Amino acid sequence: MRIEHVAIWTKNLEQVKAFYETYFGARAGDKYENPAKGFESIWLTFPSGGARLELMYSATSRSGRGEGDAGLGYAHLALSVGSRERVEALTARLKKDGFRVLDGPRTTGDGYFESVVLDPEGNRVEITA
Repeated sequence: MRIEHVAIWTKNLEQVKAFYETYFGARAGDKYENPAKGFESIWLTFPSGGARLELMYSATSRSGRGEGDAGLGYAHLALSVGSRERVEALTARLKKDGFRVLDGPRTTGDGYFESVVLDPEGNRVEITA
């Protein structure tokens, strides 16, 4: 078994798509639209393959979460960039570009070297080595 994809609700598909393309090298597929349901989605694939990320928008959805609030359910998306140096560099770039860094870069108690940032809509993204 393997994880096929993870999906997140978004208020702005294009803004969140651009974030993952710019900072994590994601490639976006064509936008799917279902006007009858007020639903739109975009699938993102990453250079290493593996699980995909589905960005979803609905005219009727409301997340009910505060910025950076892990809440119940899915807590974060972890993306590996391959090395400590890349974690440090990408974290610094995101901070410089105005994204909120919640933690790190640091080595966690379970041995990960990571930082935690918020995407444009407050979803937690772990950047790991």
